[in-house]
Amino acid sequence: MPDRLPPPGPSFLRAHEVHLGDRTFHAGMSQPTAGPDAWWLGVLWVADDEGVVSFTDVAPAGGPPPDPPLARLGPAMAGALSGLIREEDGRLAIRLAPVVPADDPTRPWRCPLAVRAAFGFEPARAATLRTNELAAQVLSAFRRSVEGLSRP
Repeated sequence: MPDRLPPPGPSFLRAHEVHLGDRTFHAGMSQPTAGPDAWWLGVLWVADDEGVVSFTDVAPAGGPPPDPPLARLGPAMAGALSGLIREEDGRLAIRLAPVVPADDPTRPWRCPLAVRAAFGFEPARAATLRTNELAAQVLSAFRRSVEGLSRP
């Protein structure tokens, strides 16, 4: 895998700034699509001028924790979108997966910070928002969740 991947494309919304100490990155997202069973699908990423950054670039200063980054990112995003995501069989309808998995499964933080995301939104809540408003909430939740990855 190369050190950096190019962004998956232009961001559907204006990129959000991700602030981590003295570094600034940009969070973007693909144009969302509607999937089967009313799932909302998209790709979210964090990049700088050289391309998509690695999860290690947003890890705590002491180094990445042993758990995979999506084990932290998923619950943070679910919390940030609380009340907007529907429940299915007692679980929140949110699925995140890396676009490119880590070459070494024992080092899950060493992969590009680009995520395939699927959300099942509460129909009544989602119906009150336009596509770009819903996308703005998702991108904002993603930005805040990525910023939280740097905390130990």
